[in-house]
Amino acid sequence: MIIAIGSDHAGFDLKNNLLEFLKSQNVDVLDVGTYSEAPVDYPDFAKAVALCILEKKAARGIIICGSGVGASIAANKFPGIRAGLCHDTYSAHQGVEHDNMNILVMGSRIIGIETAKELVKNFLTAVFSNEARHIHRLEKVAALESQYLGKSE
Repeated sequence: MIIAIGSDHAGFDLKNNLLEFLKSQNVDVLDVGTYSEAPVDYPDFAKAVALCILEKKAARGIIICGSGVGASIAANKFPGIRAGLCHDTYSAHQGVEHDNMNILVMGSRIIGIETAKELVKNFLTAVFSNEARHIHRLEKVAALESQYLGKSE
C-alpha cells in the first residue's frame, strides 16, 4: 500500500518524523511536501494528498497542519475523499472501519510524535467493515457530494 503524506510548515517536523517511522515499517510513502519550514498554505498540501488518492497514486493519505482543522476542511472538498481529523487511536481505526476514511489528518500543535505514530498504525492497519449499515451511510455521503458538487456557500 502506498501512502501519500503532506503537510504545511507547521506540520513539517512531525511529517519528517512520520516519514522515518513509515519507512521503518516498510510502508511505501509518497511525500508531496512541504519540504521546509518556510510558510506555505495548507490547502495546497491537502489538495496534493487528495489528488494522489483520486488519481490512484496512493491508497491512503496523511495530512498534517497546525491544528488539523484547516487541512481536514480542504481535503473534504474533493468528492470521494473522506478525511478525518483524529487525535485519538479509536477514531483513527474506527474512521476506516465504519466510514472508509482514506485520509488521516492530524494537528502537529495538538499531539506529539508518539501519539502520531500510534494514530498512523491504527489508521493503516484498519480495514473497512463492508457492513450493510456502513455502506448505506457512505452511499448517502456520496449522494450529498453529487447533489451539491460545484455549489459554493
